[in-house]
Amino acid sequence: MTDRTTYVTLAGLRERGWSDAMVRDLLGAPDVQGRDPRRWSLAPVRLYRVARVEAVERTPEFTQCAAASGRRSSAAEAGAERRREAVLAAIHAEPIAVPRLPAAELERRAVRHRHLLGARSPGGVAAGALVRWQVSYLRHALSRYETLLDGLYGSTGRAEAERLLSRRLYEAIAEAYPALARECRRRIGAER
Repeated sequence: MTDRTTYVTLAGLRERGWSDAMVRDLLGAPDVQGRDPRRWSLAPVRLYRVARVEAVERTPEFTQCAAASGRRSSAAEAGAERRREAVLAAIHAEPIAVPRLPAAELERRAVRHRHLLGARSPGGVAAGALVRWQVSYLRHALSRYETLLDGLYGSTGRAEAERLLSRRLYEAIAEAYPALARECRRRIGAER
């Protein structure tokens, strides 16, 4: 068994400011490698001697690599922010065309869409259910606008962009079909 105060894991190195490339280039092979006794995992645990890590951290090579890594991460963050702002601007600017259907046709399509999704209603339709189905159908009919989210991943503002797009779509549905506005407002409030 190894002493955890004598060794640091790869995650511990990352917390200290090391990147994977820096570990590979400056530290090389781990001092100890094996299985983690606390949990089952296929990946071996790589442990690096703290004294060796601290010695490398005092070298000019480490300082140069850390500075270069910081510049790369700043550039990546700036690029992600530019993509996020571009997508949000595109969502704001995109005109949303809601299909205009007669009330009876919208009801028929909403019920058919509900049944195609596999939902069955025992007996009659509950009060308000048809309105929810109509909003769901129209929201599905507008799903092509989700391509505006392409290029956003994970923490680069995707959740914010999804909320904005969803709000814009529900607002467009409410404007096109005033009878569905209450349900659209309810859904916008539920997504916050």
